[in-house]
Amino acid sequence: MGMTVLDIPRPASLDVKVVWQALAEAHRYLAELKGLCEALPNRAILLDTLSIQEAKDSSEIENIITTHDELYAYDKSGPSSPAAKEVQNWLAALRVGSGEVAQSGLIRLSTILRVQQEVEQNKAGFRRLPGTVLKNQASGAVVYEPPQDPAVIEKLMTDLVAFIHAEDELDPLLRMAVVHHQFESIHPFYDGNGRTGRILNLLVLQREGLLELPVLYLSRYITSTKPDYYRLLQTPRETRSWPEWCAYLLKGVALTARSEIRLIKQLRELMQATKQRLRGELPKLYGQELLNNLFRHPYTKIEFVERDLGVSRITAAKHLDALAQHGFVEKQKIGRTNFYINRPLFTLLTSISLNA
Repeated sequence: MGMTVLDIPRPASLDVKVVWQALAEAHRYLAELKGLCEALPNRAILLDTLSIQEAKDSSEIENIITTHDELYAYDKSGPSSPAAKEVQNWLAALRVGSGEVAQSGLIRLSTILRVQQEVEQNKAGFRRLPGTVLKNQASGAVVYEPPQDPAVIEKLMTDLVAFIHAEDELDPLLRMAVVHHQFESIHPFYDGNGRTGRILNLLVLQREGLLELPVLYLSRYITSTKPDYYRLLQTPRETRSWPEWCAYLLKGVALTARSEIRLIKQLRELMQATKQRLRGELPKLYGQELLNNLFRHPYTKIEFVERDLGVSRITAAKHLDALAQHGFVEKQKIGRTNFYINRPLFTLLTSISLNA
C-alpha cells in the first residue's frame, strides 16, 4: 500500500509566479544570514543557543513540551524531565548529522539512520512491521497510509538519497522542499520521522552550501502554521500539484532567516554592551573566554566556567559571584546546583518572533 515510487515534480511544473517570487525572497534572506554567521567571531555561541530553540520547537510540534528554563538548566548528571531529554537527543542528532555532512559532503543513508537513532535513542531502523497510518489528530480519521513493505521503504529511501545528490537544474531550496515532503511521505521510521525530517532540511541546506552552520530553524514556523503544514503535505499526495507546498516552505525559509538576522544583530549588540560594562566595572575579570561563556550558556554554572576558562573551581565560583554582585547574572539555585542566568540573553532568545 501507499507510494511505491518517489513523486518528484517536473521542474517546469514549479516554474510559476508564486514559487519564483518565494524563491527570490528566501534566497535573499538566506544569503544575508549566511554572511552574518560567517562574520561572527564565535560561532559556537550561535549554534548552542539557537539550536536549543529549534530543538524545543521541533519537539513541540510532536507535543513534547518543555520550558526554556528546563532546557538551559539541563544537567545530564542530575534528574531531568523526559521532555528536556528529548530536546537534548535532538541536539545530539543535529550534531551527528551536521558533522558527517561537513566531513563527507554527502548525506548518506547511514547518516539519516544515525540521526534518527540519536533522536529516538534506539536502533529500530526502518519500519519492518505493517500497520503505520497517519491520522488527523483532531478527528482520528486516517489521512494517509505510507508504504508498508520493508523492501519498498528501503528502495524509496535509497532513491531519495540519490535525488538529494542529483546533478540537475533544480534549485537547492526546491530540492529541500521536495526532499522534506517525500521523506515525510515515506515515513520510514516507527518514531521520530518529524524531527529527523526537520534535521534533514538543515543537512540539505548545509550540503548545498547555502549555510555553513546548520542554523536555519524552521520548526517555529511549522509550529505556528501547523494546520497549513499538515494540509499542504497532503496536497501533492492527492493532486500531484506542488507549487503551494513549495511556496509554503520557502515562505518559512524567508521568515525564519529574517527573524534570525534580527536576532544575531541584537545578540552582537548585547555582547558588545556587556563587554564594555565588564571592562569598566570588572576589568580584572574581563576576558573574551568569560564573555563567550556568558553568551554560550544563558544558564551558566561553576563547572562551565571551570571548563571554558581553564580555572579552578574556587576561582570559577568567585568569578560568578562577582558577576552576580554587579548584576551581570542572576544567581538561582535549581535542585542542588547554582545557576547564573544571563537574563538579557535569555529574554532575547525567548522572545524571537517570526513577525517583521
